Amino acid sequence: MSERAAIYLTTPIYYVNDVPHIGHAYTTLAVDMLARFHRLDGRPVKFLTGTDEHGQKVEKAAAQRGLAPLAFCDEVSQAFRDLCPAMNYSNDDFIRTTEARHVHACQALWQRLVEKDQIYLGAYKGWYSVRDETYFAEDELVDGKAPTGAPVEWVEEPSYFFRLSQWGDRLLQWYEDNPECVAPRSRRNEVISFVKRGLQDLSVSRTTFRWGIPVPGDPAHVMYVWVDALTNYLSAVGYPDESTDAYQLFWPASLHMVGKDILRFHAIIWPAMLMAADLPPPQRVFAHGWWTNEGKKISKSLGNTIDPLKLIDTYGLDPVRYFLLREVPFGDDGDFSHAQMVRRINADLANDLGNLAQRSLSMIAKNCGGVVPTPGPFTATDQALLESAYGVLGTMREHLAQQSFHRALEAVWDVISAANRYVDEQAPWSLRKTDPPRMATVLYVLAEVVRCAAVLVQPVMPDSATKLLRQLGLDAPQQFDCLSAAAALVPATPLPAPQGVFPRWVEPATPATS
Repeated sequence: MSERAAIYLTTPIYYVNDVPHIGHAYTTLAVDMLARFHRLDGRPVKFLTGTDEHGQKVEKAAAQRGLAPLAFCDEVSQAFRDLCPAMNYSNDDFIRTTEARHVHACQALWQRLVEKDQIYLGAYKGWYSVRDETYFAEDELVDGKAPTGAPVEWVEEPSYFFRLSQWGDRLLQWYEDNPECVAPRSRRNEVISFVKRGLQDLSVSRTTFRWGIPVPGDPAHVMYVWVDALTNYLSAVGYPDESTDAYQLFWPASLHMVGKDILRFHAIIWPAMLMAADLPPPQRVFAHGWWTNEGKKISKSLGNTIDPLKLIDTYGLDPVRYFLLREVPFGDDGDFSHAQMVRRINADLANDLGNLAQRSLSMIAKNCGGVVPTPGPFTATDQALLESAYGVLGTMREHLAQQSFHRALEAVWDVISAANRYVDEQAPWSLRKTDPPRMATVLYVLAEVVRCAAVLVQPVMPDSATKLLRQLGLDAPQQFDCLSAAAALVPATPLPAPQGVFPRWVEPATPATS
């Protein structure tokens, strides 16, 4: 993929049997940071999210609420749509599987698979988990339940099948030819091991409920919810019309970001379906880990689910965005804890970046007449710091190509830490008395590093970055091509009065007890 190639990034579409939680917020946030990064890096981007609204589980949940399925979906889907502005996601599209464009795409793909003799009518007998919307073989059950702990029921019904068993060798060849197509490596190995054990044809229709997309030519059947759901990635680029600008520019998808629990659907069933339809498979599927809460598994029964809206209310939006992507190596499981959240706010944001910006700009306001200082000749130390600030973009590109968000942010913080050491070493407060021209140069270098840091943190903390850029007399957003000496701050530019951007976290006072 060329550096400026168009990029199509997707989240899974979220199932409307639940309210949004930290897992949903985390996945979409990761894609949002990538989308923002690549747009700032000059690439055309399509960022898709949405909701998965069909299936037996939804039909049952709607009945329990006394609602028609579509009315139930309208209500719950809106909660996921509302999460987008609340978390400041920059998605270009939000797809619902109840939309006409999606139904049309699903039926077109089904018909194409039929024409290629990849779908046939048979009968299904076996175990099915309504909660997981998944079929399980006898040897996959654990103590009579699905591997997830969900109850299973014996199902016997007519069913259409997809000839998945024919695609094992092609899939293994795809994994070998494209070693980066499934990540991280541990998940890739898991997928390859599963395929090597042999694939069975996949039941892809149901007749025991009605809430689904009708099978073309046989409306007694509705499509298996996963066949329906996975097709959303095609629906959003105009399929089946492969001549649309969106399809031509963005397909195949550059990255499907998913939780590790749905990796097999995305890394086995989906590419097999696409290959069977003579359509290119996605370039990469990345499965991230799960969050725990203060060391405990998150579950409704424990009452410890994490509401992202409450996190924002407590800590602020940008600190939450930063913590989620900085705290844990992406792909691993992570633990949310109040103590770690506060440490990131106070150490990384308030002390490191916040303090660097505040004391640099405050010294400029006090000692340079509130304008960008005019520098003298740069020393080797000055030049090294500036070059590190201009050069970190390349390191970020490398890390984000692997979805290594924490390392990309570490690279920026390495420069911020170096700038804080530079302040202490150069002591501009002392230079004010002994060498004012040198003081002006040091403060210029610091302001320029703050500019670069503000530009680089735009994808993860867009609001805070905007505030920093405006304190430097700049508009936001700033494209990454400004990260060079050619676009450096202009001396004598008036600057507004500096204001703190990252306040320290102070524990709320505990009410006194009598």
